[in-house]
Amino acid sequence: MLDATITPFIKPLFRPVVTRLDKLGITPDQVTLAGFFIGLLAMPMIIATWWTAALVCIALNRLCDGIDGELARYQHTSSSAGGYLDICLDFLFYASIPLAFGIADPVNWGVPALVLLTAFIGTGSSFLAFAVAAEKYQIDRPQFAHKSFYYMQGLTEGTETIIAFVVFCLWPQHFAMLAYIFAGACAITIVTRIAGGYRTLKAVQTHG
Repeated sequence: MLDATITPFIKPLFRPVVTRLDKLGITPDQVTLAGFFIGLLAMPMIIATWWTAALVCIALNRLCDGIDGELARYQHTSSSAGGYLDICLDFLFYASIPLAFGIADPVNWGVPALVLLTAFIGTGSSFLAFAVAAEKYQIDRPQFAHKSFYYMQGLTEGTETIIAFVVFCLWPQHFAMLAYIFAGACAITIVTRIAGGYRTLKAVQTHG
């Protein structure tokens, strides 16, 4: 929901870092991989209840996620392969955070973590399944023209997910309640995406 609004304001902030990385010969894929492995470090931090360290890892992961695409465009190396790598690692990172909470306290946080992971599967599958069909029928994506794949909007997108992760780490004692709330928001996204995607594809097939 917030991605389309926030992205135009954030992109210019990356330019100094992007130009520096370009001078150093760093590639977008290297930034993507570095961000992913840094993000995964949040798992042991959460399990050890080192919340500040976990927040730093999450923040650096998201910083790299913003930089890699901008670097690709700056270097004129944007590609479907890079976009594919980026989205795959993004979803793995998203799944790692509730998994870490479930491992940290399986008695109190195990079930909420499973519910949230299930919700993530729903948002991710509805997102990616429509992207495949949108590519096939070449459906326009005016709000995210810079993306290498069709970016289907919803109530819970990347920005909302990261806000949720930050809130989890700031108030871990409330993880169960917060996880259920965010899973509910994800459920709304799943329903609206499936319904909207179905209607869109039906219309394209009917009139195309």
